[in-house]
Amino acid sequence: MASDYATNIVAELESASQLRAAGFFITRRPWLDLYGVNVRPVAPFGSTYSKPVVDSSLIHKCLPDELLFEIFARMTPYNLGKAACVCRKWRNTVRNPVFWRNACLKAWQISGVVENYKLMQSHYDSSWRKMWLSRPRVRMDGIYVSRNTYIRAGVAEWKVTNPVHVVCYFRYLRFYPSGRFLYKNSSEKLKDVVKFMNFRSTKAEICHSGRFTMSEDKVEGALLYPGMRPTIWRIRLRLRGTTAGANNRMDLLSIVTSGVQESEVPGPDGNILGVVEGWQDDETHNPEVPAISHTRGLTPFVFVPFEEAETSVLNLPVERMDYYVPG
Repeated sequence: MASDYATNIVAELESASQLRAAGFFITRRPWLDLYGVNVRPVAPFGSTYSKPVVDSSLIHKCLPDELLFEIFARMTPYNLGKAACVCRKWRNTVRNPVFWRNACLKAWQISGVVENYKLMQSHYDSSWRKMWLSRPRVRMDGIYVSRNTYIRAGVAEWKVTNPVHVVCYFRYLRFYPSGRFLYKNSSEKLKDVVKFMNFRSTKAEICHSGRFTMSEDKVEGALLYPGMRPTIWRIRLRLRGTTAGANNRMDLLSIVTSGVQESEVPGPDGNILGVVEGWQDDETHNPEVPAISHTRGLTPFVFVPFEEAETSVLNLPVERMDYYVPG
């Protein structure tokens, strides 16, 4: 009897040591215990919805409302929209006007706080969220890309074949809250350009800086091409979105280049838009540089967030995507 009892103790000790050793290698997942447990959500502050509802979003059992609010306060508006699709409680929490007020004041900071408050009350029913979804704005958390292609005739060999080449190039635009923007025309792919599309780029990377202004859904920008004969590059765009509040498309209305006198050229921090204000499309101030309205390469711009620059389809080579429809 004593030997049997001792054998059982030894076996239990061995199994306990094995379980203790396995604890170092097995990742603990306490949230798995919440599966299959329904909890009753707490209605958000100010809600008039009093009907009891059983919610299957089980994370609320462990995540306090105060911590959830702090997490949402640090998310971008577009990530807030994704979070609102998770469950009813998150949707109601995301509708808190504090999140959308901060987003609106940051997006239209040039207009000023007082002007934004007046506009919100008079045009958007005192709703910051409605203002964010309805009011056109230029997105600054990524780059607008226009992919253009054209066909160039190749060199005929032995008079048997007549080859052609599909040439692909891109126009890149990045906007800043200060009213400045960067422009680059290049055949380089998006994943390579996004790395130096900033004001710290070198001259070898050829990123031109300019100023832009916005009126309703129209965007107008201008920049000065450096060189022996100063040339002003002007662009007009119309902002739109594939869904409400997306603002992820820009129709290219016109691109005009024209000459300017040396005396009219502003300094490095000057406003080039003030120089071309009121100019016509065929107007030039330097007879040696005629005004040219470009009719090619006017494909609409598509917005690509920074986090999607590496995986965007715009990085595909022309042999895999010879034509791209922005939508």
